[in-house]
Amino acid sequence: MSDADYFAIILTMGLVTYLPRWMPLYILSHRSMPRWLVEWLDLVPVAILSALVFPEIWTSGTPRELDLFQARSLAAVPTLIFAYQTRSLGGTVLVGMLLYWVLQRF
Repeated sequence: MSDADYFAIILTMGLVTYLPRWMPLYILSHRSMPRWLVEWLDLVPVAILSALVFPEIWTSGTPRELDLFQARSLAAVPTLIFAYQTRSLGGTVLVGMLLYWVLQRF
C-alpha cells in the first residue's frame, strides 16, 4: 500500500467516525425540540453512568453475584447521602475515597 492509500483509509475512518456524531447535532440545532424530549435526554447520562457503576459497586466475583457487604458498597451509601445533601462534587469524591480507604483497612 502506498502513502496515499493509508491517507485515504485514515481520512475515511475519520469521516465515518465524525459524521454520525455531527449530523444529529447539526440537524437538531436548527429545530425546537419538545420539552418532554429535552427533559428525557437530560436523564440519559445519569442512566448510562448508573448502568456502568452500579454493577461494579454491588457485585463481585467472576460469575457476578450480589455482594452487599464489601468495602465498595459500604462506602457507596454514605457517600451517596453526602452527595445528595451537599451537592459538592469535590467533597463527594473526598468522602468516598476516605471511606473506601478506611473500609479497606478493616
